[in-house]
Amino acid sequence: MERYRGPEQPHSIAPRQCAVCPVQASTERTERDMRTESTPGARGPVFCGVDTHADSHWLYVLDWRGRKVLSRQFPADAAGYEALAGAIAAAGEPACVAMEGTSSYGAGLTRHLASLGMPVREALSPARTQRRRPGQGKCDEADAERAARAAMSGSKLGTPKSQDGWVDGVRCMLAARSGAVKARTSAINTARSLLTTAPEGLRSRFRGVAGPRLMEVLPSVRAEGALGAALGALADLWAAARDAALDMERAIEASLEENCPALLAMYGCGPVSAAKLAVAAGDNPGRLRSEASFAAICGACPIPASSGKTVRHRLNRGGDRQANSALHEIARQRVMRDPETAEYAERARARGKSDREVMRCLKRYVAREAYRALMHPHEIRRPEDASELVAARRAAKVSQVRAASILGTSEKYISMLERGQRELKPIRRAYEAWVEAGLPLDWDRQAFEAERKMDSKKTPCQIGASGRKEAPQREARCGASLHVRGRSGGKPPSRPRIPGGSSRPCRP
Repeated sequence: MERYRGPEQPHSIAPRQCAVCPVQASTERTERDMRTESTPGARGPVFCGVDTHADSHWLYVLDWRGRKVLSRQFPADAAGYEALAGAIAAAGEPACVAMEGTSSYGAGLTRHLASLGMPVREALSPARTQRRRPGQGKCDEADAERAARAAMSGSKLGTPKSQDGWVDGVRCMLAARSGAVKARTSAINTARSLLTTAPEGLRSRFRGVAGPRLMEVLPSVRAEGALGAALGALADLWAAARDAALDMERAIEASLEENCPALLAMYGCGPVSAAKLAVAAGDNPGRLRSEASFAAICGACPIPASSGKTVRHRLNRGGDRQANSALHEIARQRVMRDPETAEYAERARARGKSDREVMRCLKRYVAREAYRALMHPHEIRRPEDASELVAARRAAKVSQVRAASILGTSEKYISMLERGQRELKPIRRAYEAWVEAGLPLDWDRQAFEAERKMDSKKTPCQIGASGRKEAPQREARCGASLHVRGRSGGKPPSRPRIPGGSSRPCRP
């Protein structure tokens, strides 16, 4: 028997009835639900997710209840950016636009939406454990929906780089320099391989000659045929790549001196390392919550690796590897050239830390110092006054060029040291020793450095710094040497590992 549903109501839906309770829902609420379902997103904010690609972007829009409002593909060009922004505005007031690849495929769309005042956030990639299983599929719409769900929940979102300042220009020049360096290295390797299979008469002329010296003498080769033409072309390619790399490095240094001299003022930080750190932070370093977040971006934050009674931290294999290489190079230069850093490394080794753990601690400290330089780009700690050194050099009538040759460095660094632009500790130390010796023209800096290293390895008993006899453990710790990977072929002496210890080093 057919159930009676009441009189028909035009332009409305039939009232709902519960399957358990015979009480019917009101018609007014049903019509309200109908209006909400017909125009989702009209009664609240919308959350958008964008999956970016080289040729197209997929937009997925959710309303405030998490229901689908729009799912559509747009071309990745200026007209597509306008259409995508118009679709978001038509759907409702955007509360958040989560986008994948804001610094790559989505860079243009990010700048366009940010110029319109839309809140754009970076949708982080899902964790390895949360990625799709082998039985699950993948499509652009699903990726865009995942980004929209992340925008709605507010989790796994980051602030994108603005890419509208001087750092973006440095990034472009750094990429060009990297390509020139790769081309330069490739030309050297190709020339060496051709000479390996060359006739013995030509091969014997270049036996024992390699690297830049080989490429400099290649134009003088008078080989006939295809081999001579190939070697000449490689020499020209190497020279062009070398000049391009030097030009880009000078331009990078000039940009850093104008916009962030504090990075260049860091000890052991050259233009290339400073550029890598600046690119990792972006044009808006304020997006970083703290210096710990910057260390995490650079892959220098300690990862807990404790188990049982063993309390330790390990290296971080993630993060920006270019920025991590910059931190590693700065720390390595400080270990080799800065006595205070070398002493800290010796103490850390004496406490049972391995070489990698020592470098991890030093890189964490350098990341902290770099973060302060990025947040305060024009606050520079002025080096010590070098007026006495300049007066002594001028009194001896020695030019900067001659002084640079005697000290084994470049005239540029002598000028920067005397004018107080950079704190060049090794050069200043050698400069002071040269002045104390009376500014002899035959002064040997290598002999001075070797003698200084021998003195630094002596124990307090040997140099008379202590009136009482030191304990054997103290002497062993003072005489320990730091093993730096790549500089020593042997393995470091084994020491018992001491659990515990702080991962934050004292100020080197």
